[in-house]
Amino acid sequence: MQRDSEEDAWRAIVENYGDRPEIDDAAAAEQSASRPPAGEIWAVDADDHEDPDDDPDADLDLGRADDERFVPPPPPPLPRLPPDRLLAWSGVFGSPAVLLVCLVFGVHLPPWLGYLLVASFIGGFVYLVVHMPRGPGDPYDDGARL
Repeated sequence: MQRDSEEDAWRAIVENYGDRPEIDDAAAAEQSASRPPAGEIWAVDADDHEDPDDDPDADLDLGRADDERFVPPPPPPLPRLPPDRLLAWSGVFGSPAVLLVCLVFGVHLPPWLGYLLVASFIGGFVYLVVHMPRGPGDPYDDGARL
């Protein structure tokens, strides 16, 4: 039963496609009262617009001296890595970089040097994983702090 009413509704939509709806006279009069008639120009009072001298942001002097600006303190120096970790990180990042540059520019490396670069990558990675901290820095930190 409901299927027939849906089909009738769709059929009515398709049959009336492109027709303009009829507007009540009251709704048309209400809509035309809110707009000026064609060709009429509305007058604007000079007091309606805002005075640029009354701008609340005008007291902000954007050309003020630089000595009033905030200058953050210099950042602390980067921590120095111990030589063993520096060597491990250079093996992890340096070896693939050397191999990639040699591959891109077609530089032929002796096989022993290629094996040494691969071994330094693997050795540096294993060293860094073995020396990772085992537990959290703060045992009472559950990670919920912002």
